[in-house]
Amino acid sequence: MSKDKAGTVGFIGLGVMGEPICRNMLRKSGRDFLVFDLNDAPLQRLAADGARLAPGIASVADAVDLLFLSLPGGKEVEAVCRAPDGLLAKARPGQIIVDMSTAPVGLTRTLAEEFAARGAIFCDAPVARTRQAAIDGTLSIMVGADEATYGTIRPLLEHAASEVTLCGPVGCGQIVKIMNNMVLFQTVVALAEALSIGGKAGIDEKVLLETMSKGSSDSFALRNHGMKAMLPRSFPDEAFPTDYALKDVSYALDLARDVGVTADGAQLASDLLKRSSDAGNGRAYFPALIRLLDAQGK
Repeated sequence: MSKDKAGTVGFIGLGVMGEPICRNMLRKSGRDFLVFDLNDAPLQRLAADGARLAPGIASVADAVDLLFLSLPGGKEVEAVCRAPDGLLAKARPGQIIVDMSTAPVGLTRTLAEEFAARGAIFCDAPVARTRQAAIDGTLSIMVGADEATYGTIRPLLEHAASEVTLCGPVGCGQIVKIMNNMVLFQTVVALAEALSIGGKAGIDEKVLLETMSKGSSDSFALRNHGMKAMLPRSFPDEAFPTDYALKDVSYALDLARDVGVTADGAQLASDLLKRSSDAGNGRAYFPALIRLLDAQGK
């Protein structure tokens, strides 16, 4: 890397997770950050933290040798990379693009091949846990990369996470993230059913969850999604929305089909999330699917 570019880090995508991730990297690393998003509000907040603002994607790509993406999904990642003046068009030998979005495994591996043809490196580093974890810098990050690339990007990733794991070559971070979310969505469906059935049968829902947390059904989902969102029926729009969950479970179902597995549990979660979105919960925090069950029976 050239001396001046080595010190500057690019970051594109400053949404629910991207903004706090970028802020933690910026504050803790002491590095110069050049950032871009279509929304001006997070740009101005990060500028107050010392980030430099870029006018567009191309200007970030031209200025840095290390660039992070945090976008809503595969469609946006593909658009940013394959636009006429996008990241692929600007890619050069030695440049590293780290995709922290959740995106399809096939797309990730295909983009990696296309960047490699230009001498650049494209790797995946999707994140798990909540927005609060992103703010606190305690995410879990799953990386798909070679050992050398992992060694280069890990110090910055550690500013945003309490756990950073090299899962294997490119695409393997996405596999773990997609499976993680698939299990989470199915668990939240089970929690919604337990709360609805238990509550209608006469048990205090708080007692139900607190007691379950002491037994074999305890889980991260129960203690976070269950107790902090489903119990108080609090589903803010600024959390992980139902439509994003639908996107992620679709990646799991696509991957299942690719490897010849019938994922009935994931399909059930997808169906319930779709019904929840159709009922007006598309932007709401995805555990809002319990509202469908609340409306049934007594």
